[in-house]
Amino acid sequence: MKIANIYYHPQFRKSFSDLPKDVQKKAEEKSKIFKDNPFSPSLDTHKLHGKLKDQWSFSVKGQYQIIFVFDNNDVIFLDIGPHSIYQQVLVKFNQSFISKVSAL
Repeated sequence: MKIANIYYHPQFRKSFSDLPKDVQKKAEEKSKIFKDNPFSPSLDTHKLHGKLKDQWSFSVKGQYQIIFVFDNNDVIFLDIGPHSIYQQVLVKFNQSFISKVSAL
């Protein structure tokens, strides 16, 4: 499966701009791999659980992750940050928004 387009939520853009430059560079590299093969072993792509059960995540570097949703052949990157982002995304995005995005 190849990703046609990657869309970036404003929260993703904000979080990305706050990252260390080396993590930004690695995120760009991993995003290219993701677009060609979202399930490349180097990404450790996995479906989330609980209240985030409709979202997915892949590893960028160390503790840094990108949280996203699939929309047919497109993807929406919701946020990026350290592993604690899983808890933060519930605060940043209300659950109804997450459900709507997941339903696209």
